[in-house]
Amino acid sequence: MNRDRLIDWQKTFRAELLDNVIPFWMEHGWDRENGGVRTYLDRDGQPCSNVKSVWVQGRFMWMLSYLNNTYGENAEWMRAAESCRRFIEAHCFAPDKRMYFLVTDEGRPVRKRRYFFSETFYIIGLAEYAKATGDPECLQKARTLFDMVFRIYKDPASDTRQFYPKYEPQTLRARALGGPMIMLNVTSVMRRCDPGNAKRYDAMVREYISDILTLHYHPEHKCLFENVGLDGTPDLKTPMGRLVNPGHAIEAAWFLLVESEYFKDADMRKKALDILSWSLELGWDKTHGGLFYFVDRLGYAPEQYEHDLKLWWPQNEACIAALLAYVQTGEEKWFDWFDTIAGYSFRHFKDDPYPEWAGYLHHDNTKQLPVAKGNYFKGPFHLPRMLSYCDGLIDRLLRQDGPPAAGA
Repeated sequence: MNRDRLIDWQKTFRAELLDNVIPFWMEHGWDRENGGVRTYLDRDGQPCSNVKSVWVQGRFMWMLSYLNNTYGENAEWMRAAESCRRFIEAHCFAPDKRMYFLVTDEGRPVRKRRYFFSETFYIIGLAEYAKATGDPECLQKARTLFDMVFRIYKDPASDTRQFYPKYEPQTLRARALGGPMIMLNVTSVMRRCDPGNAKRYDAMVREYISDILTLHYHPEHKCLFENVGLDGTPDLKTPMGRLVNPGHAIEAAWFLLVESEYFKDADMRKKALDILSWSLELGWDKTHGGLFYFVDRLGYAPEQYEHDLKLWWPQNEACIAALLAYVQTGEEKWFDWFDTIAGYSFRHFKDDPYPEWAGYLHHDNTKQLPVAKGNYFKGPFHLPRMLSYCDGLIDRLLRQDGPPAAGA
């Protein structure tokens, strides 16, 4: 273990988190007039839209509450988290009790989507906020909303909204990785923040893991497919069926690594490491570095025109995954991957002398112009989560004086 290198990385992560990224969002994102957090910000933090992402309201609430629970009580963080909670409750629920995707700065509805991701991010925000404040009402709200989302996950027809399906069901019936992946993470947060119901959450977690590893995990193709048939069969005749999203797969891999340690399941860990290894091999640009957004498993051109962009969040997830793999296995190849990905990310996404990070690079690592620091998807979540999680993982390595023996 290169102890000095780890100490340097820890100092870098912690300073970036506490001296750059979070102060940027507290100063420029937090909407002290209307409540919640503004999400569409230009290079130096000025707002360039009067519409807010509902996803980011819940994510910022979770992030600030998690930092408060991790680094010590911070009244200003918790005031901003409370602002997001009040904004969501006042403005982000439709009459059918489902949540919007976009609202105006003042909270007027703009758009809904068929997905339940707005709800999942509010659930983790509520749960972490309840852990920080001891507020039983918030925890109960998290449980109630979680139960609704779980019902929809199990039976999409239970959602009473009359939305047309994304694809014609008589021709194409498929399932996507995003559902079980996000539910795995949300349930893990609920289990940590609501330990009295851990056994119930454990059973749910095992179900999501089974959905991922039984249906999407395909060792014969060495990948975690983004979309598969209802029985898990990949459709290799279509771009959708051949699609691999390296960032999603890697994020799923570290969620699985967390659960493999929780359940002490060596087979689960092996499969998670398979997914991580395959996804890095498929997604890493061997010419310029960085992870591509989308990859076709058979090497054809993906249907997404943005497929060869480098986005901030896959690099963030890969840093966590590689470092966690090193913590668990002691295999130096995982530290090398972590060091490579983290170095690449700081060189190309950090936007000195401007604050925060760029979100989007072209395939040759030039920044997509004009640079935006936030939009309806990019906000204070993946980057600060990576910085804080990696800080904690390095602390774990340093405290236990290194990882276990390789292969242990």
